Amino acid sequence: MVKIVVGGQIDKQEIAGHVQKLMGEDAVVEIRGDLDAALAIQAGTYDYYLGACHTGGGGALAMAIALIGADKCATVSVPGKIMTDEEIADAVQDGKIAFGFTAQHAEHIVPVLMKAIRKKEGV
Repeated sequence: MVKIVVGGQIDKQEIAGHVQKLMGEDAVVEIRGDLDAALAIQAGTYDYYLGACHTGGGGALAMAIALIGADKCATVSVPGKIMTDEEIADAVQDGKIAFGFTAQHAEHIVPVLMKAIRKKEGV
């Protein structure tokens, strides 16, 4: 079972619903404020963090970067640019556990992330 927390600044309900739909019974998904979500990741309560904001890195990842370090975080989209599916999958395989993106890219990003997480976690 994979534990995923959704933080960031916007569209948390939509992102969490999308994650739950894609992961089904293979994941526990919870929504928290960005500080609480980052603290939960730092404590090991959750395996992965997803957050969205308008820029993809600011409000989406600021607390995660501060608490778990930039080496565990990836901004997978910013306005006008989305990492390739391969780059996103590589970030997961390389040990990134917190992902920030712009909310308008969520429909593309979340399925790619969930596929990569499923592969890494064997679920």
